[in-house]
Amino acid sequence: MQEFEYSLEAYGLTGPKVFRNLPPAKLYEEAILYDAGAAVADSGALAAYSGRKTGRSPLDKRVVKNPDSEEEIWWGPVNVPLDPHAFLVNRERALDYLNTRPRLYVVDAFAGWDPAYRLKVRIIASRPYHALFMTNMLIRPSEEGLRTFGEPTWTVFNAGAFPANRHTTGMTSKTSLDLNLESREFVILGTEYAGEMKKAVFTLMNWLMPARGALSMHAAATEDPRSGSVAILFGLSGTGKTSLGIDSTRLTIGDDEIVWAEDGVFNVEGGCYAATGKLSAAEEPEIAASLRFGALLENVLFEPRTRRVDWQNTSITVNTRGAFPIDFLSTAKLPCRGPHPNQIIFLTCDAYGVLPPVAKLTHEEAIYHFLAGYTAKVGGTEDGVTVPQATFSPCFGAPFLLLPPRNYATLFAEKLAAHDCEVWMLNTGWFGGPVGKGRRFTLAESRAMLHAIYSGALAEAPTEPLERFRMSRVTEIPGFPSQTCDPRSCWPDPEPYDRAAAQLADRFDKHMESYAHDAAAVAKLLPTRT
Repeated sequence: MQEFEYSLEAYGLTGPKVFRNLPPAKLYEEAILYDAGAAVADSGALAAYSGRKTGRSPLDKRVVKNPDSEEEIWWGPVNVPLDPHAFLVNRERALDYLNTRPRLYVVDAFAGWDPAYRLKVRIIASRPYHALFMTNMLIRPSEEGLRTFGEPTWTVFNAGAFPANRHTTGMTSKTSLDLNLESREFVILGTEYAGEMKKAVFTLMNWLMPARGALSMHAAATEDPRSGSVAILFGLSGTGKTSLGIDSTRLTIGDDEIVWAEDGVFNVEGGCYAATGKLSAAEEPEIAASLRFGALLENVLFEPRTRRVDWQNTSITVNTRGAFPIDFLSTAKLPCRGPHPNQIIFLTCDAYGVLPPVAKLTHEEAIYHFLAGYTAKVGGTEDGVTVPQATFSPCFGAPFLLLPPRNYATLFAEKLAAHDCEVWMLNTGWFGGPVGKGRRFTLAESRAMLHAIYSGALAEAPTEPLERFRMSRVTEIPGFPSQTCDPRSCWPDPEPYDRAAAQLADRFDKHMESYAHDAAAVAKLLPTRT
């Protein structure tokens, strides 16, 4: 493989043999030989395992506190400050570990489909599985593009198989995810979960895009192939962005990380990262068909003799995943760009079973809910989360924000006003009771409601104000009984519903105590509606 060999001497990595931008077939070979447990599934996808951690570790993210950026960072539990010296200790620890590996893998690729905003990203990893993951998740350069790639804008050192030293200043566990904005480097220690790399790149976009007047969003984007109208689907991991963003009737611009810029929207990524637990080819045919040769399956189990994946077996983690290039989708919009959106949908997985299936929001209410970011963390998506947990995540992506939420809300308000978007909330969570008592809306039900929004069938539908929650529930949805549209009537007894609704409303109030001033200030940016 001499044609793929590369030098990393500039980083002090002189011991290992280094391979740059190996094609998937060669990464398969490397994984089978050198990545413990890796195997080829019967679909042709490569199956690999992330070890002890099977979800993200948001409490272990650290940001170097530097005079050049410290006044802008949203410090707190999301962005824990790290001493510059401690970062250097962790960086050297990562490099020392990487230097002990016999083979390293470099992925040089792009983030951002709009060339005007594109980043050059370098991933340095010791596992072929990680290299294949980021080969799929970033935008792959052509052979000519790779020859002229030059130096990367940002570098990710993935030494996740090696732990952080808990005695290093600022460490609270053996996992540390360290971002240095000034050196443009990200260091991963103590976790081999591949999703940390893609979210590292997204975190960088959340830092860089607002300075250019562009809004980076934890969202999917789809386009109507006939009218060209675009919808943005915000949501935390597990709320349905990928499942609903990959739709046989729509073009998929992206399933998780979107930027709303001056000329429209574009995808940050070159691939999709789909939840595969309980995957049904009948319900999600596009995803099932994409999990073929070149794709990566993470933490799935298969029958040893036939290599047939058991999608129903989530004993390793409920957060089983598949990563594949977006052009594997027959519905992909290539290049992954689109015009300004007409519709904004907040995907909210309500674990209380209190919110209506569909609600309409004014722009002022949209700012409130953008800052609230109410949803549920779905089991497995974060380390330690085993069952759905109600949570508030500003901008529907708090773990990946570097600036205060008000900064993103201001951009959101400006773009809402400029393009006069409709705003909706779609509950992909529970009804008839909370988690454990009610049932969750099926994918087919959520998709049918979403199509009613897309088609305009709900534009003039009757609504009823829910003042405590600052929304108006849609009371008639084509194809659904009126009882389904009224969450209170779906509960066996209205009294427990009223108590749960009051409890959730109190949680909204408590969360928004910190953001009430921001919500009011941002709402003033909206034009007065008559």
